[in-house]
Amino acid sequence: MTHAIVPLAMAAVAGRARISPRLALAGAGLAMLPDADVIGFAFGIEYADTWGHRGATHAVAFAVAVAGAIALLWHEARSIGAFLFLAVAMASHGVLDAFTSGGLGPALWWPASDARIFAPVTPIRVSPIGAGFFSHRGLLTLQSELLLVWLPVCALAVAGVLIRRGMQRTAS
Repeated sequence: MTHAIVPLAMAAVAGRARISPRLALAGAGLAMLPDADVIGFAFGIEYADTWGHRGATHAVAFAVAVAGAIALLWHEARSIGAFLFLAVAMASHGVLDAFTSGGLGPALWWPASDARIFAPVTPIRVSPIGAGFFSHRGLLTLQSELLLVWLPVCALAVAGVLIRRGMQRTAS
């Protein structure tokens, strides 16, 4: 669920005039969507496979393709700003995962490369998959995400909203 905070914060900074609440919620959903790839485990898809966990669904190209498909089907997503918002929202998932401390890195550059990569620093605890999330380790992961993702993203969002409002007042 932590992945949803990134597009919600972006939408707050941009304001409702630029990113509607419906578009913001779509972005939040897309930010979480890449982890639906865990369903592949039930079908025998291995973690390290192209379509395994953190594989192609975590790639920037996949995010752009999904945002493009949504733009074709949903009128509200057809502006370049809406399309970019949705693509960045979904791509942010793989980028955040690159900063986690375990598992395989995301295949950010698929289809050009199947390489699983991590950021130079990996301070965010990796989340346990499945029921393991509801464990002591899962609680430590939430604590890590609150400190290293939620607090900085929310602080940036508040600062962005205050700056936007200040600029609006100055323009008035």
